[in-house]
Amino acid sequence: MPETDRSGMTNKRWIGLVALLVAEAMNLLDATIVQVAAPVIHSELGGRTSDIQWFSAAYTLPFAALLITGGRLGDRYGRRRTFVVGVTAFVLASAMCALVSDAGLLIGSRAVQGAAAALVIPQTIGLIKSSFTGPQLAKALGTIGPVMGLAGISGPLLGGFITEVSSWRAVFLVNVPLGLAVLALSRLLPESASPRPPGIDAVGTVLLTVGTALIVYPVLQSRDWLLLGAGVAVLGACALQQRRRSSGRLIETSLFAHRGFAPALITSTLFFGVLSGVTLVVVLHQQLTLHHSVMHSSLTLLPWSAASGAASLVAGQWLVARFGSRLMYAGLGVLVAGLAITPYALALGLAVGGVGVGLFTTAFFTEALHRVEPHETGSAAGLLNAVQQFGGTFGVAAFGSLFLHHPVGVDRAVWVAVAVVLVTFATAHLMRSQRWPCWSRRGRAVPEPVRIGQ
Repeated sequence: MPETDRSGMTNKRWIGLVALLVAEAMNLLDATIVQVAAPVIHSELGGRTSDIQWFSAAYTLPFAALLITGGRLGDRYGRRRTFVVGVTAFVLASAMCALVSDAGLLIGSRAVQGAAAALVIPQTIGLIKSSFTGPQLAKALGTIGPVMGLAGISGPLLGGFITEVSSWRAVFLVNVPLGLAVLALSRLLPESASPRPPGIDAVGTVLLTVGTALIVYPVLQSRDWLLLGAGVAVLGACALQQRRRSSGRLIETSLFAHRGFAPALITSTLFFGVLSGVTLVVVLHQQLTLHHSVMHSSLTLLPWSAASGAASLVAGQWLVARFGSRLMYAGLGVLVAGLAITPYALALGLAVGGVGVGLFTTAFFTEALHRVEPHETGSAAGLLNAVQQFGGTFGVAAFGSLFLHHPVGVDRAVWVAVAVVLVTFATAHLMRSQRWPCWSRRGRAVPEPVRIGQ
């Protein structure tokens, strides 16, 4: 191949990578922006108080439930094709969110957004691997972390700024030009699919979605608790169906033969439930109790986001290799300290807590995945991502209900979060294996840091 052609093809691959990164960032931005703008949206559209929580939960619930199925659809029908369909649906749903005049319609449009994101996000890693090889692949994969970190930090700030200078509707309209740009660039992406297309477990997907919704609904509404038991029963039926299904399972049951993987799922649910719950309570307290502006409440979260991003970078580059899974305990301890400080010095407490979040997450995902077999990595990563989203949804439901429907102030909500983190210490301890798969220079076994999720 002529040198000019090779250079042109390489440039197209990097431009295609931009499309994938923007799509990843759109998902994370959409989840964090709306959380800041939710009280303003409720004040204009009206409706029930619990709608404030639903504006976030309606997005993350279908996203989590359909995440694994979205990955299977890409493997079977083509990752670029599935990516394009998902981005198109995401753009249309975003426009609907911006145009609605009723809280119920907004919640429905948010659910469509979440389902569309579940088609988009699982395709990015596969498309990157199809576009790059060798050292270029490592560089391409290395761009995901910084972009996601920047999106996580800028999401609340962008949400506050847009809502303050324009309106909450512009928060959703931002996705339209971004999504159209992604669609225009997506033609530069290669098509790829699995050489052995997996089956689509429609029954498992329905059972998982319905069961989770039945559990989240009564927590959000603070009523209809019989539905909680029904949700547990449906999830039990889902687990039984997965065990009996011979192939094409939604969840690879072989993962649970690995010591520590099941505790990792519980740990992820608890930890990310605290993260989403605490940030929501801070936003609600700032806007509904103290009557601060949406921009002020978004700036309040800046120490949390910035400290988390910085600590995650340091942990991934140096600390995980030196301290291994013990860094999880340090991160949880620092998070508890930060939460304890928060009722008395909010900015300082959030900054300290953010450091704990960054230290924990990198060590956690490394420990959760390091003993998974190569052929199980995709399923394990997808399941951990899904559980992370489920935990965030449940955290929004539980902590939001404590604040909105019960006489629980921000200080008591924070102490509930501390109690949950203390439980997380125990589940994280169950994850730890006796030795790492590779050895450091000093004889300690350490894994390569793993970065995953939003």
